[in-house]
Amino acid sequence: MFWVRVDNRLIHGQVIEAWLPFTRAKSLMVVHDELANDVVRQEIMGLAVPQGIEILFTPVNESIEMVRKKFKSRLSSLFILFSKCSDARQAFEKGLIFQSINIGNIHYGPGRKQICSHIALSRDDCSCLNFFNKKGVGLDFRCVPHKHIQVDEW
Repeated sequence: MFWVRVDNRLIHGQVIEAWLPFTRAKSLMVVHDELANDVVRQEIMGLAVPQGIEILFTPVNESIEMVRKKFKSRLSSLFILFSKCSDARQAFEKGLIFQSINIGNIHYGPGRKQICSHIALSRDDCSCLNFFNKKGVGLDFRCVPHKHIQVDEW
């Protein structure tokens, strides 16, 4: 099975240095509507990705089709990155089924409740996480793989 992470920073050091090696992913799929159409930002983000790691950018509504076409026989080599929980939910509802989701970073802002040092949830985020919880999707609140899950309740 593939790994799924929500991190509003998208591609950054923790993903590159910790999660990709931990998951042994050979492909990184960034699911983000705006970024999927911004070649300049894609090129800039791609500079951080090590050689040998395939990187793809896709809109949310096309993510399931991308996985089916491109990764059908090699799902275990795939790491999927969303910037928002709501995008992960939208992809899930369209058929991108996953068994767990790592909540890596959601920045603090007005109307958000800080639940640990790296996660601040809005009401929409809480609703999204409740949706996943009810669907049996495991919730993994870690910024890096070697840490223990850092949130008991949200």
